Amino acid sequence: MHAVGYSASLPIENDASLMDIDLPRLNPVDTKVRVRAQPAPGDWKVLGWDAAGTIEAIGPDATLFKPGDKVFYAGALGRPGTNAEFHLVDERIVGHKPASLSWSEAAAIPLTSITAWEALFDRLDIRKPVPGAANAILIVGGAGGVGSIATQLVRQLTDLTVITTASRPETQAWSRALGAHHVVDHARPLASEVEALGLGAPAFVFSTTNTGSHLAEIAKLIAPQGRLALIDDPATPDVSVLKQKSVSLHWEFMFTRSMFGTADIAEQGRLLNEVAKLLDAGTLRTTVGENFGTIDAANLRRAHALLESGRAKGKIVLEGFRR
Repeated sequence: MHAVGYSASLPIENDASLMDIDLPRLNPVDTKVRVRAQPAPGDWKVLGWDAAGTIEAIGPDATLFKPGDKVFYAGALGRPGTNAEFHLVDERIVGHKPASLSWSEAAAIPLTSITAWEALFDRLDIRKPVPGAANAILIVGGAGGVGSIATQLVRQLTDLTVITTASRPETQAWSRALGAHHVVDHARPLASEVEALGLGAPAFVFSTTNTGSHLAEIAKLIAPQGRLALIDDPATPDVSVLKQKSVSLHWEFMFTRSMFGTADIAEQGRLLNEVAKLLDAGTLRTTVGENFGTIDAANLRRAHALLESGRAKGKIVLEGFRR
């Protein structure tokens, strides 16, 4: 089958960083994995975690789907990724594809929606107020893939005031179009940016990017007893700045359930089915920022380069293979 993979961790500018390959037919974050995960000598590693497609075959114990069903999912780190024609996936983390979306529009959704949903409702528990805090959430990185879906989930499913961050006119406009009540500039000190809104100290902060750079400002602006969630990997975060306000810190990693086979692993399939209903009802919209065409090494290198530049908005998608 056609696939795109790599045999050595190289800078994305190197043509060998991602290559078109042929693999036997199989019986998913990308930029971080490509840099950090070196395949064994002679092996290929296939990246890609989001996917939308059709069930080709099922295992003997599968009960939730049948061949021909249209599905979407975010895969698991322990299995080969979705930059290939066929992939094997645990049915418990799979949802029925939203009928109203194209394949590429649907493929933009799973990883970011699971990440945002778990961070907002499981980790931060945003439906539980913080006494005395402003009924508001700050989403750092509002125009990114996770920030884009998080903004919609908060705006559509809660009564919280949504504050996002973006530093360029096009990303600020994107974030407002997705439902942000206020957009502040993360290139400036966040505490004074949020204070100038006159809302008071937000109960919640969801940091999706550059948390290490913003942590001191977050500690200043968040309400006492507030809750902070993050998804990135700050090198040496000084979490002591959160102590005086008794701020709780929550890390979200959407692969935890599949990686450890948790007792509630099927929550991810249920969550995706709920997201699909919201998309088909028009409550949520897809977060595709750009479509880079067919799945091949050249297009994937372009996509990785844009992601690594920090200038992408929404999700970058690719679709199908050249024959």
